[in-house]
Amino acid sequence: PWLAQTGLVVRAYQSKIDGSIQPYGLVVPANFVPNGPLMRMDFWAHGRGEKLTELSFLDQRHKSPGQFTPPGALVLHLYGRYCCANKLAGEVDLFEALAHAKKYYPIDDRRLVVRGFSMGGAACWQFAVHYPGVWAAAAPGAGFSETPEFLKVFQKEDVKPTWFERKLWHMYDCTDYAVNLFNLPTVAYSGEADRQKQAADVMAKAAAAEGLQLTHILGPLYDPNTAHRYHADSIVEINRRIDGIVALGKDPAPDAVKFTTWTLRYNQSHWVRLDGLEEHWNRARVDATQVFAENLVRVKTANVSAFSLIFPAGSCKLLQGSAPKVLVDNQKLDAPPLETDRSWTAHFRKLAGKWALAAVSDDVSLRKRHGLQGPIDDAFLDSFLMVRPTGAPLNDRVGKWADTEMKHAVEHWRRQYRGDARVKDDLTITDADIAQHNLVLWGDPASNKFLARVLDRLPVRWDAQQVRIGAVGYPATHHVPVLIFPNPLNPKKYVVLNSGFTF
Repeated sequence: PWLAQTGLVVRAYQSKIDGSIQPYGLVVPANFVPNGPLMRMDFWAHGRGEKLTELSFLDQRHKSPGQFTPPGALVLHLYGRYCCANKLAGEVDLFEALAHAKKYYPIDDRRLVVRGFSMGGAACWQFAVHYPGVWAAAAPGAGFSETPEFLKVFQKEDVKPTWFERKLWHMYDCTDYAVNLFNLPTVAYSGEADRQKQAADVMAKAAAAEGLQLTHILGPLYDPNTAHRYHADSIVEINRRIDGIVALGKDPAPDAVKFTTWTLRYNQSHWVRLDGLEEHWNRARVDATQVFAENLVRVKTANVSAFSLIFPAGSCKLLQGSAPKVLVDNQKLDAPPLETDRSWTAHFRKLAGKWALAAVSDDVSLRKRHGLQGPIDDAFLDSFLMVRPTGAPLNDRVGKWADTEMKHAVEHWRRQYRGDARVKDDLTITDADIAQHNLVLWGDPASNKFLARVLDRLPVRWDAQQVRIGAVGYPATHHVPVLIFPNPLNPKKYVVLNSGFTF
């Protein structure tokens, strides 16, 4: 049967984001048998290709296994939602493809490798530093890793961002997350004569500031073919190192974890999870160490208001039979005892400047949390539905603008992410839609009946004369609120007003 096919295989899944069918390629080793022993899986993020339609991608995946095919390993080639460096929907693509592949192939979660070259190298840096607890190893090649220096080197472009653009660079600039490589074995590669060597150079500098020496394999300068490609000798050396790392498997509970983030979208490394930040888009940091001789975990935090320590079954090496202590910012707390399966979970929250043990709760209080922290682009990392207005607008000019912007958003979702945005009229939104989707509301309270339904529970007041946010008002004839907020009718999902993705 075709489910047992080896060699070059093409598969696809239906994305939760927009219901589209998204392809991926597999290299299935000859020793694969369904329901057999667990297998290593390497993910490959492709380079730039603005003519890489689904058809050309599928053609490639039927013809080429790629440059890296470790013996006995599955290799998953990401389409990544076309040519977006695996940003936004392209980022989710990896995890949706992995979940789909797990239904049919015995994948070992302790032997996942992420790699890529050029634009795919940029994607690899991104996956490595944002999800350091997922991988056994990372192998980025060339690419780009941050914004301003890369644009100066590669495009001779001196960017002059607004303050909020610069702040939001913290979402994807990998240099800001370099310390996360503390827990992730990483082997970078660059051609010695490649301008995109700049990516690994700036990552090496950022890692060095954290006391980390980045492993950086260089293609020889004397070989002109190493300007922007892998050198054959370097491939051998990269494979030797990555294969040796993966043979040991990922440590599910390293003795120490160092983790930084700027947003709760990226909130976990191994057994440390951040559940609250004191201020988003400022650096948050946790350094946590298990002290076995004292049956204690020492935790140092910065800009963190809540966190959890989560050890899966069999992984906690603290002393069984007595409750561990947790020393948080020099404040010692009692923690719950280990479970007999050697799992252990403890939650902590800062209250009035003091840390306290917290209970697990599924509260819907108005606070930022993982998956509900914004910014606007975050709504497009999960299932979303465009809500089209059917009524007359408060102001014709604003109504025409909203109509144009919605059409632009739908068109560019298709262009950039190769899917069709779901669209429904405001009067047809059901309870099931509210439960399942982030709702993107276009128009104003007169033209969009669903917006009128929730407006009094949003932080904005809007009539024909004025748009008011807090104590500040603006003329409604030529101002429109553009924002993201928890949906008052389902606070586990978002509502977005008058915006598509902004990336």
